[in-house]
Amino acid sequence: MRITVVGTTGSGKTTLAGRLAGALDLPHFELDAINWQPGWISLNDTDQPEFIRRIEAAISQPAWVMAGGYSNVRDRIWSRATHVIWLDYSRPVVMRRVIWRSVIRAIDRKELWPGTGNRESAAMWFRRDHPIRWAWDTYHRRQREFTARMEDSRFAHAQIFRLTHPDQAEPLVAELAQARTAA
Repeated sequence: MRITVVGTTGSGKTTLAGRLAGALDLPHFELDAINWQPGWISLNDTDQPEFIRRIEAAISQPAWVMAGGYSNVRDRIWSRATHVIWLDYSRPVVMRRVIWRSVIRAIDRKELWPGTGNRESAAMWFRRDHPIRWAWDTYHRRQREFTARMEDSRFAHAQIFRLTHPDQAEPLVAELAQARTAA
């Protein structure tokens, strides 16, 4: 199985991908962990060939679970994926999640990706590219983009799952775990 979990910022992609990877005993990759270097340097912006090389190395493996949806590597990931899971949750659910996540991160100051030293602070909340604002500003655009992608014949090979409520996540984990065991 090669599973990509996509959705707007803050929808829960990394959490679900981690849950799936654990339940299915598959490697877990998070695009943000690949992208963000120490000092909040974006590999995608500063060394895109290296970013793409790292994504290619991850998706060339026989099985994996990927979280994230950077536009410049999305086609590569989706073309290789056997399953696409779209977290198409309502805007209130997404905003509640992204705000809560940001508050917790600012309080605990835990390093977001091991070895980077990158931590969130409340001062970051006012930046244009902060996940809270980004989730709000891109919510409808992401819905349009993913709706179109789900209908794109280039990805007809993949099993598509569109989750519209968080309660649908655990049953899907169980279903995919059962399918992997049966295979």
